[in-house]
Amino acid sequence: MRQIGIAVLAAAWMIFAAGPATAQDSAKQDAGPPGAYLGDLTWPEAEAWLLEAPLVILPFGAGAKEHGPHLPMNADAVVMEYLCRQAVDSLPVLVAPPILHGWFPAFRDYPGTEVADPDVFQAYVREVALSLVRHGARRIVFLNTGVTRATGLPISIAAREIRIATGTPTLVVSWDDIEPAELEEHMEQRAGGHADEVETAIHLFLQPELVHMERAVADYGGRAKDYPGYRPGLFSRDPADPAYSETGLYGDPTLAETEEGKLALRLMTREWLSALRGFAAEPLHGKESR
Repeated sequence: MRQIGIAVLAAAWMIFAAGPATAQDSAKQDAGPPGAYLGDLTWPEAEAWLLEAPLVILPFGAGAKEHGPHLPMNADAVVMEYLCRQAVDSLPVLVAPPILHGWFPAFRDYPGTEVADPDVFQAYVREVALSLVRHGARRIVFLNTGVTRATGLPISIAAREIRIATGTPTLVVSWDDIEPAELEEHMEQRAGGHADEVETAIHLFLQPELVHMERAVADYGGRAKDYPGYRPGLFSRDPADPAYSETGLYGDPTLAETEEGKLALRLMTREWLSALRGFAAEPLHGKESR
């Protein structure tokens, strides 16, 4: 394992601040990634990283959540792992161990894993992040491979409370923050949002052996909302419920192709790394920004 010290981290910061081209050039000279996973370090190495890394990422992705009859339930966690790897390979960030259990009320009727109480989930996220702050984390990024108005809600409250209580800059990056509108131009489905053409294409690229395309079906659910306001979504298994879903998906995964998944991940990675670079410039409470 590489021994990480303050001097190494300072050099890594210069790569981070310089931008993509310089980082790529420097990668040719350094066989190791500029970032690190907290779990791979010894505690003295972890101490140096936590004190000096520009960003500490706390990733969250469902280890098990329904994704229709054709996708594995690990879909969110696998995308989370991919995005964390892109960050570690590209930037001098520190990635904390992931949170794999979460609050998924829209999918509660389907067998799987969930923390049913949003307060429990919020407290769990907050306490993990606070432990990182207590050990010196300069900025905390919460990666959420759910969406902003679902799992992003309790995560965002935790992030705001940490910002107020400790002065530590926090950022929540959810799936819909990094899925650019231009991606729709490359998809054929008329609408989507869960286990759809986009997600299915991504997993055809990431883990094709676990995708069952013979089970994929198009399902556009009921009438789309055409009025203002936040209407909490639901995939109900009760036929009497207007939100009844036989499949647990929304969109047309039958249209998915591997190359679409590769493109989707490239665009999402671009937005993800852009968010990290931008947030790294946020001033630090009572400290010199770096």
